[in-house]
Amino acid sequence: MLALENHLTLNKATIEATNLCDQFDDGDLDAIGRAVVEGYKKDLESRSRWEKRMQSAMDLALQIQKDKSFPWPGASNVAFPLVTVAALQWHARAYPALVSGNDVVKCRVIGSDPDGKKRAKADRVSTHMSYQVLEEDQSWEEQHDRMLISVPIVGCAFKKSYYSSSKGHNVSELVLAQDLVVNYFAKSVEECDRKTHKFPLSRNEIHEKCVRGVYRDVTEEMWFSGVPAPSTNPGMDRSDKRTGQTAPQPDDTTPFRGIEQHVNLDLDGDGYAEPYIVTVEESSETVLRIVARFDEQDVERIRGRIARIRPIEYFTKYGFIPSPDGGIYDIGFGILLGPLNESVNTIINQLIDTGTMSNTAGGFLGRGIKIRGGNYTFAPLEWKRVDSTGDDLNKNIVPLPVREPSRVLLELLPLLINYTNRVSGANDAMAGENPGQNTPAETTRSMVEQGQKIYNAIFKRIWRSMKEEFKKLFILNARYLPVEQHFGSGELDVVYRQDYMESERSIVPAADPNLSSDTARIQQAMLIKQNSMGTAGYDHEAVERNVLKALKVDGWEAMYPGVQKTGPMPNPKVEIEKIKAQIKEMQIKARMSEIAAKIQSDQGLTQAKIELLKAQAAKTMVEAGGAEKATQLKGLELQIQAEEAKHTALQGYLDLAIKGMENKDDHELGMAGLEAKQGNKGTAGNSPEAG
Repeated sequence: MLALENHLTLNKATIEATNLCDQFDDGDLDAIGRAVVEGYKKDLESRSRWEKRMQSAMDLALQIQKDKSFPWPGASNVAFPLVTVAALQWHARAYPALVSGNDVVKCRVIGSDPDGKKRAKADRVSTHMSYQVLEEDQSWEEQHDRMLISVPIVGCAFKKSYYSSSKGHNVSELVLAQDLVVNYFAKSVEECDRKTHKFPLSRNEIHEKCVRGVYRDVTEEMWFSGVPAPSTNPGMDRSDKRTGQTAPQPDDTTPFRGIEQHVNLDLDGDGYAEPYIVTVEESSETVLRIVARFDEQDVERIRGRIARIRPIEYFTKYGFIPSPDGGIYDIGFGILLGPLNESVNTIINQLIDTGTMSNTAGGFLGRGIKIRGGNYTFAPLEWKRVDSTGDDLNKNIVPLPVREPSRVLLELLPLLINYTNRVSGANDAMAGENPGQNTPAETTRSMVEQGQKIYNAIFKRIWRSMKEEFKKLFILNARYLPVEQHFGSGELDVVYRQDYMESERSIVPAADPNLSSDTARIQQAMLIKQNSMGTAGYDHEAVERNVLKALKVDGWEAMYPGVQKTGPMPNPKVEIEKIKAQIKEMQIKARMSEIAAKIQSDQGLTQAKIELLKAQAAKTMVEAGGAEKATQLKGLELQIQAEEAKHTALQGYLDLAIKGMENKDDHELGMAGLEAKQGNKGTAGNSPEAG
């Protein structure tokens, strides 16, 4: 139990204070610093075995080649990338599935919403929080990407969500599993009494925060003026091998080792340990800052005494596969596949070393051979002279009995690799390789689907963690967001603090935890659209938006603004009737054009006949001289009049056809008139077919 000379008075001013260090004297601060560092070291000790497994997993993932002296210096040292391939396969599916498009956060409506106000509020919150994580906090997506590649190797990682007063917005930063020290057998991150975030702390950063009043002023203390103590982390050598660098000796530019411990301490002496955040420089055990980790509304009192305080939680755990031994740190492919990967490495190196011995084996030289001492090398087509006979050479040179590489090892190697792929789900079809030319498509599809089963459960865990992270950001918005904030030019690009006063339980990630591939997402969207065509009650605009999102169409909002802006689609029956009318109109025009051409042809023949008759009449008049000629001339005149009447009638028909083709309202009337004239065969002069 922490023994202090002075105690805090727990009130509103204490809870809202930026730093509580000025409430204690140097002796109390030293005691608090020692308690924090001691608790930190105890938690480190509890997870020491996990750290060794984690470091080995990272070595396998990064294919670190360790120095070998067996079976001889410089022996084969292959690191087979089983863990690397498994991690990359999972990351390649998780990243685009969980962070897809611009809609990362989704707020669902809970309860009835007859007037649509809840839906409008949910849309504002969804748009704003997606903007926060993708645009405002510019490092969120990058760190989420790093987290999704670290989790499958190590087994877990953490996100630290808080409001940054210097940046003016919420921040969710990645905290690797090795940098958040928790007692290995703690029940959960939220319920453990102590968790410590270790981080580098530069001299300038300490100086700035001391000037701003965030840290207590330690710029005059001896440890701050001196050189930071070297790290005693046993994993530093491994880290140096991974990066290919050697850490320099500490100097003025070397950062200090800061630890930020979220711990329960009884600083007011009432017997109840309140949640605080204590920041300490590890090597000197100097307390830099103490701040309350709760608000006044989080304190529950019964008859004037504190019964419970609900702490503000900053850390969200992203887990891969829960540890079977109940430890808080989950396990990843690095631990699951580690023994198999080591065995594969051993077999490959043994086969290579055996091949080396077989190709370069030496032997024994007997005393009966007469050659000079030293090493002999041979070039192609080279012969060396010796003082011994061929028979003596044959008897006195005995090569080592080296065997060929073991066939058993060759058969065992694919067996281990096959079972490694079964654990990780990285089979041929999942890796994009052709399973065989004669493999049916449905069989390949089933193989891929079954291979994704192991991923689906992990996707749900990551999805659940994303939901918890977004809930923390939701609560931060309720506390720090302005009353009204505009963050864009669109209709939904405005949000109010009142929108965040609802329960954070309505916040979920936009990603679907049940879909782990683009193909599955598109198939689901298209099936919903197909069902909506024949089933009443669907919101067709929402269905179409879902299809466009599944297809990942850029700028789909502009392509599909909705029925309210573009108007409803025309009635299919009306459109069909319009098409029929257009076809009928085209048919009538074609018929009229055909008739007009026939009329013009008949007009030409009639005009030619008129000219011929006139010529005959003129000749008859010249030759007139008797009654017979007069009668003949009279007949020609009657024929000319008949042909001219026919020509005039044909011109009328032609005008009617042209008028019908030009004016669609006269199509049917003109066609009916032409058809009627066509059908009238009583008088030769009244028919365009006559002549």
